[in-house]
Amino acid sequence: MIAISANIGWNILNFRRPVIAALRDAGWTVVVLAPADEASDGIRALGVQFVPIRVDSSGTSIARDAHLLIDYWRSLKSLRPDAFLGFTVKPNIYGSLAAAGLGIRTVNNISGLGTAFLRGGPLGWLVRRLYRLALRRSAKVFFQNPDDLKLFVDGGLVREEQAQLIPGSGIDLEHFRPSGTTRNGDDRFRFLFVGRLLRDKGLVEYAEAARLLRPGWPRVEFAILGFAGSDNRSAVPIAEVERWHAEGIVTYLGESEDVRPFIAEADCIVLPSYREGLPRSLLEASAMATPMVASDVAGCREIVRDGDTGFLCAAQSAESLAEAMQAMLRLAPEERSAMGARARVKVEREFDQALVARAYLQALQ
Repeated sequence: MIAISANIGWNILNFRRPVIAALRDAGWTVVVLAPADEASDGIRALGVQFVPIRVDSSGTSIARDAHLLIDYWRSLKSLRPDAFLGFTVKPNIYGSLAAAGLGIRTVNNISGLGTAFLRGGPLGWLVRRLYRLALRRSAKVFFQNPDDLKLFVDGGLVREEQAQLIPGSGIDLEHFRPSGTTRNGDDRFRFLFVGRLLRDKGLVEYAEAARLLRPGWPRVEFAILGFAGSDNRSAVPIAEVERWHAEGIVTYLGESEDVRPFIAEADCIVLPSYREGLPRSLLEASAMATPMVASDVAGCREIVRDGDTGFLCAAQSAESLAEAMQAMLRLAPEERSAMGARARVKVEREFDQALVARAYLQALQ
């Protein structure tokens, strides 16, 4: 039996299907530990056992985190899995601590560093200490970009022999593929931001860049597709996004379970994030042969090659972002099409989800 845990069921359902399928095909029974939410039924439909566990993903309460550690201990002691696979910060810390105490083999995936880690201060110091304690007995710690791997190794949070680079959560190249369709008679150029409505994703800079560009490019649309209402500390209030929409600065498209039709209708995907593990939205855009503009930070630069598959800009700079978006606008349509085609080739070579599944099977041998 293999136990898998993440801070929300949506993460499991959207990002971990290939690993779950590979484990089941290899003969493993899989059990998922995650909060009960709207994704729970979808998780059960994957043919796995579901065990609800309460995770306050963004909270800083010591008491609640202590209860989470106890919940992991009780659940893992009852299940007695052969291995525990942790995703996202609190499962990686508290799930791994419980698994280590019970002698259960652990494999972690550092898919992103989290706001507390990045901003430092007393909370950042505590998170680093907890990581060092939780990961010391892990059999393998996967990282999604070389910057994060180096940061953990150099900081003494993991040993070099534990660390391994993998291509994010991978991408389903059959599910995400070039649409082969043309826009429905709409000659407007559409930029599209896909992601949670967070300041750390560069959403405010995106709106500011749109404000800078709109006077000179009246036929350009700046669209946003993403989940609102996150409890993340860097969340942008939906009221602020709706105000931008009302001003005519951006077009807010709401949320969607299937992003493919929106990417197919976009001319360029934009992600001006402050830092990433390996951003799913850029993998999806690449797989659908769509050129990109992204910030020159860890995670993004692994996917976007400046001037080749898109353009990179400075993080936290609306002016730099606007310049990169304007460079995209000035390309001829065939040049943008060639960029997208090169992006598709890159993900085919480097980010196929089968590579991720294979790494997990090897780690569990």
